[in-house]
Amino acid sequence: MKTNLVFLSLGLLTFGTAVAADVASNEDQIASAVLAAPKERRAAATVLGYNGKGEVVTLRKGSGDMVCLADDPAAKGLSVACYHKDLEPFMARGRELAVQFKGKDRHENRWKEVDEGKLKMPREPRMLYVLTGASFDSAKGEIVDAYLRWVIYTPYATPESTGLSITPGTAPWLMYPGTAGAHIMISPAKVKQ
Repeated sequence: MKTNLVFLSLGLLTFGTAVAADVASNEDQIASAVLAAPKERRAAATVLGYNGKGEVVTLRKGSGDMVCLADDPAAKGLSVACYHKDLEPFMARGRELAVQFKGKDRHENRWKEVDEGKLKMPREPRMLYVLTGASFDSAKGEIVDAYLRWVIYTPYATPESTGLSITPGTAPWLMYPGTAGAHIMISPAKVKQ
């Protein structure tokens, strides 16, 4: 159960049905989304966000290798993410499949497409940064109660090839070992406020 919540909170694999009133301005979506990326990579990042119909659209075309995704206004809480551009086909397909499938079925369909060569997925490690919080304070340009975690996609990695545990909560640990979606989860302890 805990591992499924990680993906649901990403906002990467969900597809919203927001109405115009729920969608933040393009400026706030961009400003909040890039906060997930390292500071030196924010200015050149491409930013995806949501329009009034809840569709994912490009808010800013960047010149760098990072893609940032704004908070899904239809999802509970706040979650923004930035990832290496080579992961975009995999992430975009996850958003598409979320309309038809939930949980493991969605993941398995996507992994099968990678296995069959229908979906592009880099074989070398690629980074994903996930920043969650209570809300975005546009006046301060910060996410309230921010929590940053890191995910390193390492397709087909196993405990044997990495030396990592597959036990959730250990730091770091390997999620979905042996699959196209294998990734290393690094979740620091949350600071009590």
